[in-house]
Parts: sequence; structure tokens; C-alpha cells
Amino acid sequence: MQAFFSMRKLTFSISFLLWSTLAFTQGSEVPLNSDAYHILERLRIKTGVQPNFHTSLKYYTRGDVARYALRMDTVRSVLSSKDRHDIFWLYKDNNEWLDVLDVPTTNLNDKNQRAFEKEYIDSNKVFYTYKLRKDYQQVEQSDKYIYREKPILNFFYKTPANLIEVNERYFKLRLNPILNFRIAKEQGEEELNFFNQRGIRLRGVIDDRIWFSANILETQARFANYINERIGRDLAVPGAGFYKNFNSTVFNSTNAFDYLNGQGHVGFNATKHFSMQLGHGQHFIGNGYRSLILSDFANNYFYLKLNWRVWKFHYQNLFTELAVEGNRNAGGDGLLGKKYMATHHLSINLTKNLNVGVFETVIFNRNNNFELQYLNPIILYRTVEQMIGSPDNVLAGIDFRWDFMKRFSLYGQLVLDEFKFDELFIERRGWWANKYGIQAGLKYIDAFGIDHLDAQAEFNLVRPFMYTHRDSSATVAHYNQPLAHPQGANFKEYIFRLRYQPIAKPLVLNASVIYTDYGEDIGGNYGSNILSPSGTRVNDFGNEIGQGANAKQMFASVNASYQFFHNMYFEVFYQYRNKESAVDSQSSKTGIIGGGVRMNIDNRPNDF
Repeated sequence: MQAFFSMRKLTFSISFLLWSTLAFTQGSEVPLNSDAYHILERLRIKTGVQPNFHTSLKYYTRGDVARYALRMDTVRSVLSSKDRHDIFWLYKDNNEWLDVLDVPTTNLNDKNQRAFEKEYIDSNKVFYTYKLRKDYQQVEQSDKYIYREKPILNFFYKTPANLIEVNERYFKLRLNPILNFRIAKEQGEEELNFFNQRGIRLRGVIDDRIWFSANILETQARFANYINERIGRDLAVPGAGFYKNFNSTVFNSTNAFDYLNGQGHVGFNATKHFSMQLGHGQHFIGNGYRSLILSDFANNYFYLKLNWRVWKFHYQNLFTELAVEGNRNAGGDGLLGKKYMATHHLSINLTKNLNVGVFETVIFNRNNNFELQYLNPIILYRTVEQMIGSPDNVLAGIDFRWDFMKRFSLYGQLVLDEFKFDELFIERRGWWANKYGIQAGLKYIDAFGIDHLDAQAEFNLVRPFMYTHRDSSATVAHYNQPLAHPQGANFKEYIFRLRYQPIAKPLVLNASVIYTDYGEDIGGNYGSNILSPSGTRVNDFGNEIGQGANAKQMFASVNASYQFFHNMYFEVFYQYRNKESAVDSQSSKTGIIGGGVRMNIDNRPNDF
């Protein structure tokens, strides 16, 4: 029977069809720190509609993001026009999962006209989509897929998000350049700080079952003094691997660094509910600004990841190869020592808005050999460690997230390294091995009724000697960089953040204040620097947070970014850092002002 659809019914039908098609897709990663994470979080809290993926396990995949965005298209009442712009941004950024061919050419019912007609989506007639004509009922083209009216040289940027696209029925490819250039002036410094990063990002899908992603980045940078101090202490550039010193003739700058870094992985959907990934990259576990379990602060690492998603459960295994130290420690071109990490995390949606996860991590060194017993994906690692003699560093804990009132999200983590019940709850003598970390946070979207004004408050506490081990090669670090919180251990931290989007997508304002009370390892090992073995500690008892050379630090920043084209931004920023230490020579105060332009990349914060 011939049927005629209104545009609203047609839109709903397309969304439902694509949602069903994408029900078990995954795809390449959405880069950590992307705006997509904040958009998805806002939509989840505001609508109460839960995604099929569990939000504590990051990164998210583009297939999952596209599927959730399509679900949001059926939510009519609570979303603002800015929310709709956010959803459209997700469509453009993940368009390979909208099942679209390059040019719709379908002719139906033996008529000499196309089934689709062009429809512009902006008043300047720069971007358009295809709408199904009202007198046709078959559809292959998604009206979420956006074209550019005049591609560059009729080949580049046929769509807003991608320099080059390939769209075949069984193969899709996306290729994009990466550019990140910033320049800044630090108070009291004659030389300029700069960050010059160029690269390329490639991703693709084969048969909607196999996906791959790769990027490579070349960087020259001169950092602020407090970052240089960290590099000097740990012999590692945060987030980077091998590096060399560099002097810029362009900026007449010294004490700069040059390094090359890359990520890449291939993934495979083995079944509807099980997938595998192999590659180099980073991960993040948690719902907060920081993670006390696993963060993206350290250098990329080699990993094998298994994902099991069944019913209300998401179970993830992560097996990684890590570097015991950095190249500056080893010297020359020698092979770096290896250690390994095995992590499993099980999360369950207990209710519509409450998610709880449990995890366990073990880090070990076997003279560059993997302990095969840790490959068991379901056993408790603590039992394995005890069976083989308890030589390794095991952490365990829980995390949770609770959305309520369609405005708030409460979250937290509890991480246990070692503890003794009597010492922790009865005698309480400050035993060094009572090692734990606690996180508690609250997010508030559309604060005070203002659309897209979002606030966040977070508290982190980590005891001295947390993440350390008697064998320094088994500490929770990679390439001389913490795998969890960038501060290491022995601190309390208070974070307050605001994000405001006054107009739909182009302009975003961010402000943050981070106050940290911590101790430094000056004159001995007081449990702050996790690279130091716990056997060199100063005291067995009487250990408390902030011990050693106590420091109180205030870090404040404001940032304004303007998106002038999809994933291309102008931005300006100001940072203020004031550290007051019990050791006068360690105190410092600075202000940094700067700006820059970036394309297809998001800046990682160095707010430690």
C-alpha cells in the first residue's frame, strides 16, 4: 500500500532505522578531551536517557556516539536549540556511522526524477543535506548527513568535518590534518612559551565490523617554568615519550623540547556483545575531571582491550605493556625495561540513573616477561598474586555515578592499594601502608536555570605512598609519569569548574580553580613522588597527608574558544599559579597569558 509520510514521521523513521542498525557498532575512538564527552554528559543528565555504553569507561567509540545522538533526536520536550546544535555537531563529527553514500541517485517508481531533493540548512547556502521527497517511501539517505555546497577544489571538505572522505558500502575512510599552535607570555620571562604541533589523523571502517584509527603528531614546545621543573624532576614530558632538547630560532627561545608521538589501533566486533582492540593509546576510567584509577596523563602505551557488553553489564579487560623508566634514565639507544598492567572493570546499571563499577589492577615486572596467569579475564588478580607469592602491586576499588533531578550527577571513586583493618579503623597510628584514595564530585548542568551554564565541584584525597611499591618498577606509572592522578600521592585537592556556551556551539567559555594541599619529598621519601620505592620511606608510623615539605597551591584559569569552522578554533587563555611552600626556595607565583589556533585536536590540561 502506498504510504505518505510527513517530515516529522520521516525523521523519526530514519532515526529509528539508523539506531537499530547501529545497535551493536563501535568504531574508532573519540579522542579524550573532545567536546563530545561534555555534550554527551549534558544530554544524558538532562534527558535521563542512558546510552548503551557505560560512561566510566573512556574513550567512547564513534559508533556509540552516533547511535546515542540519533536517540536524542526523538527527545522533543526538554532539549533547547543549543542542545540541538550540539547533537548536529555530533552528527557531523561521526558521519561515517550515518550509513550514507556519497551522492544519492536513486530513482523510484519509474519516474524521471530523483527520490531526494537538496535542502540547505543555513541561510548562507554553504551546507546542505538531502531530504526524501514526500511522494516516496523508500529511504537510504540520512538527513543528518551534511554536505558542503562548494568543496575545496571539488574534492576536499565535501562535508564540514573531514578533509577527505571515502564512502563505499563496505568501506569508509576519514583523513584529517591536525594543527595546534599556541604562544604565551609568562610573567617575569623574556622568552615566549610556545606549542607547535602538526600531524594527521586517519580512521576507517570495514564491513561495519572492523575499524582502525591512527594519528601521528610532531611537537616543538617551550613550557612554563613549573612544567619544566616537573620535567627536570621526572625526566619526562607529561603525555609524551622520547624527547630531545630544542632551541627555536623563530622565537629566539631556549630550553624547549622536540618530540614525536602517535596513537593507533585496530578493533574487531567478534559478536554482537564482544569486541577486541589492539594498539597504542590511552584510556580513562571514571566520571570525574580526574581519575584515581587510570587517567590520560601518561604517555601512550601498548594495549589489548576486551569489551563485553551484555544486558546491564559492561565488563572490560585491559592488558598493557609499560615502560619502567624513560629514555633519559636509560641513556643512549638501549632497550627500555618493561613492566605490565592487567586491569578489569565491571560496571552495572543498577537503576535507570545509577551506575556502579568494581575494578582491580595489578602491575608487575617479570624481567620483560608477562605473567601468563594474569591473562585470565575473570579471576580476581589478588588470588593469582597470592598463589605466585605476592610479589606484585595490586589495587582494587569501586566507582559510581548517580544522575538525579535531570540537573545533577553525583560521582565518586574509592581506590585501595594496601591497608590493615586495625591500623585503619582502631589504632590509627598513621601506618605507612594504609594507602587509599577517595574522590567525590558533583556536576550541575544548566546551573541556576541558565542554558548551557554547567558547573562541577570535585574533591580528591590520596594518602602518602599510594601507587608505590617496594620495587619501584611496579609502581603505578609509565615512562616516569603517573598513570592515575598527575599529582601522584600525599595530597588533598579541591576543583571548581564552570563552562558556559552563550551562543550555539561557536563560543565556549571555561573557568576553573584548583586548590591543592600536598607534601613534597624534600629531605627524604615522605610518600609524594610515586617513582620512589616505598622501602626508602622516612617513617613507618605517623604518616599523614601533607607531610614532608608542605605546600599549598592555587591554580586558576580562564579560556575562551571560538569555533570558526567545524573542529577549528581560535582561543585565548590566562593562567595563574601560586605555590606557597614551607621551603621558601620551592615557592613560586606566575601568570601566563596567550592564545592560538587549533584544528582537529583538543588541548590536554597541565593544571598540576
